[in-house]
Amino acid sequence: MNCVKLFLCGDVMLGRGIDQILPHPNRPHLFEPYMRSARDYVSLAEAKNGPLPECVPFGYVWGDALPELQRMCPAARIINLETAVTSSEDASPRKGIHYRMHPANAPVLSAAKIDCCALANNHVLDWGYRGLKETLNALRSAGIHTAGAGQDDIEAGAPALIELAGGGRVMIFAFATECSGVGADWAADRGRPGVNRLSDLSPDTVCTIAAQVRAVRQAADVVIVSIHWGENFDFDIPASQRYFAHELIDSAGVDLIHGHSSHHVKGIELYRGKLVLYGAGDFINDYEGIAGQEAFRSDLALMYFPTLDLETGTLAELSMTPMQTHHFQINRAPDEGIRWLHETLNRESQPLGATVERSGNDTLVLRAGA
Repeated sequence: MNCVKLFLCGDVMLGRGIDQILPHPNRPHLFEPYMRSARDYVSLAEAKNGPLPECVPFGYVWGDALPELQRMCPAARIINLETAVTSSEDASPRKGIHYRMHPANAPVLSAAKIDCCALANNHVLDWGYRGLKETLNALRSAGIHTAGAGQDDIEAGAPALIELAGGGRVMIFAFATECSGVGADWAADRGRPGVNRLSDLSPDTVCTIAAQVRAVRQAADVVIVSIHWGENFDFDIPASQRYFAHELIDSAGVDLIHGHSSHHVKGIELYRGKLVLYGAGDFINDYEGIAGQEAFRSDLALMYFPTLDLETGTLAELSMTPMQTHHFQINRAPDEGIRWLHETLNRESQPLGATVERSGNDTLVLRAGA
């Protein structure tokens, strides 16, 4: 079997407090109802867990993820970057929260050798069209592929293409939905920058995506749809999302659904041998010290390492490494965190026909069947 191993994770949020401890922080002012400075998020984290270092190395936030990536050696590394990479001051007036990381801090992404950033989400335009343009330029200069946002609808809809050393490609299409907070005014259009936004999850939308996939797909391509959808802090998976995921696999030839937005892990499904991550959760954020949603454990995260058959796109194996954010750094989760992730994934995945086992090296492995 000719296989490819990938790395996927959920939301990587490098703005606000995290940007402030990096070597080149933006001006810290915010326009949030309760926070007026990004430094306040640093203070919240310090109040909970003690002093944070300043001017950290670019690899700092990745912590134990770096040796784990080296150990697993994935052929492509794909994240949802939920932060504008900009110093723009054009804060979106309709937004209550604005994420940005200074472009000079873009080596944070290079430190983890990220190959592709999905940008179809509800924060990439937080700092306006100028902020989006600067984000695209900063990532392009770093040699990082993007999908899901662009200077017009053609660029926003184009897939990222990652060439594999042994032949074949990983093809990533990225989309955002209104229910994740992306309004129609953020949709890319002819001559208008923006996000690759889906107006609905209807059969017509599936047909449109299927045509886009057929137009560019070649033999031995693995097709991923990275999609920002759903409410925050909610384990429920609407029937509309399951229908859409299944139709993308059945009708559009998609091999893997990379869902995100919820800020916590959600159930996993193996549908006709194809992997569906309904919610990959947060991976890096500055929520440390923020109270109110502790039951959803947004401090806990997973590194997803799916191995796919290049000929069929079916899942050969899914290994997941439990992680936890502490001091704005992602490290191996403690035992209680691993137990919580294990129990939560089983509770949410078993109704979808999948179970998760804990292996001897404290990773989690997906099994088909209840």
